[in-house]
This record gives sequence, C-alpha cells and structure tokens, in this order.
Amino acid sequence: MVEATQVREFATPCFVVHPNVTTTHHATRDTDSDLAEAVGLAGAIDLQIVHAEVINIAKPRPSAFLGKGSIERLNQMVSTYAEQKGNKAIVIMDCTLSPVQQRNLERGLNCKVIDRTGLILEIFGVRARTKEGRLQVDLAALTYQRSRLVRSWTHLERQRGGAGFMGGPGERQIEIDRRLIDQRIDRIKRELKDVRRTRDLHRKARKKVPYSVIALVGYTNAGKSTFFNTLTKADVVARDQLFATLDPTMRTIDLPDGRQAVLSDTVGFVSELPHELVNAFHATLEEVNEADLIVHVRDISHPDTDVQKRDVERVLGDIGIDEQSQRRMIEVLNKIDRLDPKAKSATASRAKRDNSVAIPVSAMTGEGCEHFLDVLAERLAEGFEILDIKIDHADGRRLAWLYQNGEVIDREDTDAEISIKVRLSPIRAARFQQGL
Repeated sequence: MVEATQVREFATPCFVVHPNVTTTHHATRDTDSDLAEAVGLAGAIDLQIVHAEVINIAKPRPSAFLGKGSIERLNQMVSTYAEQKGNKAIVIMDCTLSPVQQRNLERGLNCKVIDRTGLILEIFGVRARTKEGRLQVDLAALTYQRSRLVRSWTHLERQRGGAGFMGGPGERQIEIDRRLIDQRIDRIKRELKDVRRTRDLHRKARKKVPYSVIALVGYTNAGKSTFFNTLTKADVVARDQLFATLDPTMRTIDLPDGRQAVLSDTVGFVSELPHELVNAFHATLEEVNEADLIVHVRDISHPDTDVQKRDVERVLGDIGIDEQSQRRMIEVLNKIDRLDPKAKSATASRAKRDNSVAIPVSAMTGEGCEHFLDVLAERLAEGFEILDIKIDHADGRRLAWLYQNGEVIDREDTDAEISIKVRLSPIRAARFQQGL
C-alpha cells in the first residue's frame, strides 16, 4: 500500500488500485513496481494521488472485476475522503475493464472510474503537440469511446421521432451517437492517410541524400530522450516521467567515421499498451519499421528490466518487426550510473560476452556513449561496398562527391589520373555508377 506524500492543491484527487490476479500474474513481474508504474501514469497528468494499493484477486469478477468486499471497502474510503475534503475523487483501475465492469464499478464506488487504457489515452491527449499526434490520439480515443457508449450516456433509451411522412420510431440516441463517432473516425483516418503520404515523401527525400536512419525505441521512462539529447546535443524534453515524449523528433548525428545519420526519438512503450493506440500510432511507428537500425534503450537499473524488454518486443512484433528483423537492432543498457559497482561490473561483463550487442551506457553522464557511436558506425557500414575508382584530375565534382558521401580508404595520384578506394552504401554506390 502506498500513501501520497506530495499533492497539488488544485489537482483532481484519485485512488490508484492495481488488481493483482494471482492465478495469471507473471511470476517475474514485481507487483510493487506495477503499482509504482500506475502511480507514475496517474502523476503524468498531475492527478493528486491520495491513496494507492495492490488488491490481490484470484480471478476477475465478470460483472465488476473486483470482489464485493473490495468494492465496499473502497467505497467507504472514497466516501470518507469526499466527506472530509468536500471533493469527490476518481478511482484509477490499473487494468483493462469491459464497459459493463466499468459501469458497475462506478455504481458501486459512487464515483468516476478510469481503467488503464482510458488513463493512457488521457495522458496522450494532454501531451500530443503536433497535428499528427493529436489526430492519432483522437482516433484511439474515439475507437475506445465507441465501445463504451452504453456506459457513457444516460439518455440512450430516448428516441427521436422520424422526419416528415416517414414516421416510425426513429433512431435511438445511441445509434445517432455511434454514427457521429463513426463519421469522425472516417474523417480522421482520411487525414492520417495524408500524414502517411507526407511521411513517405520525406522518407524518399532522405533516401535520395541518403542518410541512414536510426530509431530509438524502449519502455517509457527508459531514458530515450536523455540519450537522444546526449548524442545530438539537442534539447528535447526529457523528464523522469512516463510518456514525456509523444511526438517523434529527428536530428542528424555525426558518426566517428565522418558520416552522418538521422536519429529518431519515438514514443515509449508500456505493458498492456492499448490496442487502440498501437493501431492509431502506426503512422508514427512506421518510422521504426523503415529504420536502417533500431536501438532498444533499456533501463538496466529497473527491477523489471527483463519484463519491460519483452513488453517492447511484443509491441514491435505488433507493428511488423519480427525476429528476423532483430538483426538490425542494437541494445543499449542505460542508467548504469544508478547501479552499484558490483552490478555495474556484471553488466559490463555480460555485454562483453554478448560481443557488444548490448552496450552499457549512462545517458546522464555520457559514459559509454562514444563506444555506442563506434558500434553504430560499424553496424551501419556492414553491407557497404568498397569500390576502386579511377577519376580524371579535371573531374573535381565526382571526386568531391565521393569524399562527401563515402569513406575514402586509400588514394593514389599519378600524372594521368587519381586512383581512389572508397567505401559506399549500396544506394550511394548505385548512384555513383549511374552518373550521380
């Protein structure tokens, strides 16, 4: 059980409940960490957390998820708080509720109830800044709301009369509401198609340059944005807060071999990420699917780091990144500055045994970042072609292009010509051979 220590004067008070289903709960997952994550999600939109606890249940009750005894006890706590403070609280259920369960819980607790999906959608709605981000959140929220019309409206049995000579009972209000939501969903999907088309054009433009694209992925609050800022010298918002980054950000980085690449910071994943959000954010997550390399940033100091890794891999699988695609992934073990010396040494030894596939770093202090860039350059160079090219002295344009777009390994100048050995990506090699 967790009691709040800091509250905001004007924030909405809430009770956070994490139901631990003892018969199905994964043995490796820590319930205290689950509760702390639920509290973090609620705190991400500045809710005033007055009480938080884990409730163990053997099996969810179909009608209300929780047992009658738990509902009565929570109702007493919520009612007492309302009487003392003169302010009604809401209850956050850290699980996915059916519309019927949500409605019955609200009746039993006599207050508003929000499940995990609704809470995450609320966070995304507050944080999204770009037009694309807002469209994606709106689509997810409408899809979620459509299934809950039976709970959300009190006037659903009201009927409207038919128009003119048609007569008849007319449409029920719920049918009108559902039709209006469907119309908005169709409109947003059309707008997102335009967004996807624009992204495709940008992607094609980058391929013409072309820069390699590296996408950062990871569990929310794993330190992706701090790592992004350290590598790019940018000032993307980086807070010790869940879902601090929603809208994707791109910056160029300089690699040790002199080449440049594009680094993309993406939205963080979370366990039980709502299906509506995975579908809605396909336009953004396509950047991950199209990336040359995927960098999975992990919080190695978190007690559930291995479970979080599986959650991320599950979402990546949902967007089409299968096991075969894993070969273009680099794992970054972030926050080693939070480890004690013994754990830090063990992490470094394990990474060494794994042949540097897993790279220990501290985005906060910069430790390990140079080694990461070296590995990044090596991985991007895999598959590059080494060409032996002879160029006339007067052909300065082609010579300059090779220096700008490739890695010159060797050069020999004679009176007749310049012999140059250069490493190029397959795309750039093809461009050079086709006359640029």
